[in-house]
Amino acid sequence: MATEAVTHPTYGNWRRPRRPGLGPLGLIGTVGVFGGLVVVLLASLISLAAAVVVLVPLVIVIAPLALRTQDGRNLYQLLALRVGWFRRKSKGAHIYVSGPLSQRPGGRFRPPGLLNRVSASEGRDAYDRPFGVLHHRSRNLYSIVLGCEPDGGSLVDPDQVDVWVAMWGEWLARLSHEPGLRGASVIVETAPDPGTRLAAEVLPRIAEDAPPAARAVMEEVVRRYPSASSEMHTYITLTYGVPAGQKRKHEDVVNDLAIRLPGLLSGLVGAGGGAAYALSAERIAEVVRVAYDPAVAADVLSARAEHGGTGLEWDDAGPSACVESVKSYQHDSGYSRSWLLTLAPRGTVRSGVLRNMLEAAPGTRRKRVALLYRPIDPATSARIVEADRRSAQFMATSGRGMVQARAASEVRAAEQTAAEEASGAGLVEFSLMFTATVDSPDQLEEADVTVRNLLASSRISMRPADRMQAAAFSCTLPVGILPWEQTLIPHELQEAL
Repeated sequence: MATEAVTHPTYGNWRRPRRPGLGPLGLIGTVGVFGGLVVVLLASLISLAAAVVVLVPLVIVIAPLALRTQDGRNLYQLLALRVGWFRRKSKGAHIYVSGPLSQRPGGRFRPPGLLNRVSASEGRDAYDRPFGVLHHRSRNLYSIVLGCEPDGGSLVDPDQVDVWVAMWGEWLARLSHEPGLRGASVIVETAPDPGTRLAAEVLPRIAEDAPPAARAVMEEVVRRYPSASSEMHTYITLTYGVPAGQKRKHEDVVNDLAIRLPGLLSGLVGAGGGAAYALSAERIAEVVRVAYDPAVAADVLSARAEHGGTGLEWDDAGPSACVESVKSYQHDSGYSRSWLLTLAPRGTVRSGVLRNMLEAAPGTRRKRVALLYRPIDPATSARIVEADRRSAQFMATSGRGMVQARAASEVRAAEQTAAEEASGAGLVEFSLMFTATVDSPDQLEEADVTVRNLLASSRISMRPADRMQAAAFSCTLPVGILPWEQTLIPHELQEAL
């Protein structure tokens, strides 16, 4: 009997964008080096002392650009991070207090930090279903939040999983053709199940004349089941921007988003997203409220089960008080710590590479994993892949030994990327952020160990978001915060550094 070898598809071929310039200097550093050498040569025509006087400051200024950490940050960027933290702390900006007894105008519980200038409204799609729209007034961006119930890979044929992965890749590729789309994010949130939904579903159905033994069994199931189970929520945010120089009314933008919603939701269903739907403004406010105060999660679920909603508004979704420190972020009843991606898994991986990270982690109250996507338009994609291909070929022909072997692997990856892009595949920049919330500061170290174990199983390298814990916490919420849109230095200039 002939046997056929079973092959399991693998994925990968992601590459960190190659920084233009000479070695680790970057484009700005390379221009500074060559420009400084010209000045030094001109000064040497005067005297050797003049050349030394020019050369020493040049080395002092350029050297920090060549010294980089594992994630590619130079000394200037590290210094800017510390200076920014010192300024926020000296001004008291790391402490936030809201509510009627605070000095905030209006006396309401508005979300802090990056969410302070965000307003929420609601629209209706083509099927007259409500959906929430978040307006980031500081950047004039609009975000919508989609919720879905993924089917998962348990008891599913591998062929079906491969189809879902392919459809998800196609859905991401379609985002590069979305007019005005600035970025997208996928947030998977896990938390212990409080049992509210199970109790609301089971207890009212128990008949009054039920046998005492049967009643006791059902009540015990309702009481004990949540201790060994968890709830998981998946949110997808899409953030759109208004073209520069173009003024559009808020109503026109909401109507435009309403037209696009059905197509986006149908694509998620085909990619294994299950029942996909758009979150209303009230539902978005509830998610943010529970993230800042995990202790009210059961109350929110109870109110939604009994009354069909909470009536919570965006202006009351924030915490009453929060304090940011170097390594953690305290907010109402929770203490959180966030991590940022430094290195994606090397080589090829299988479809379940992130399964351990996405599942509930012991010792944490809530956990969020945020995948951030920055789609690139087709014209820019072609230019990027061609530039990477030429750069990889140059490194392969100029290297020796082990460096040449790694460069040859870079050439194969660049050639494959160029061929896939030429055949119609999309190019997407991605990153990953991780936030773990616990009940007390003593549990933060245990959560740190748990996260390191999860990262090791997924072959991912991450670093703590020290001195920017509050901003990282906001970026892992399903509110459409894009890190590259929130920086003072433009994204293009940061790449040149």
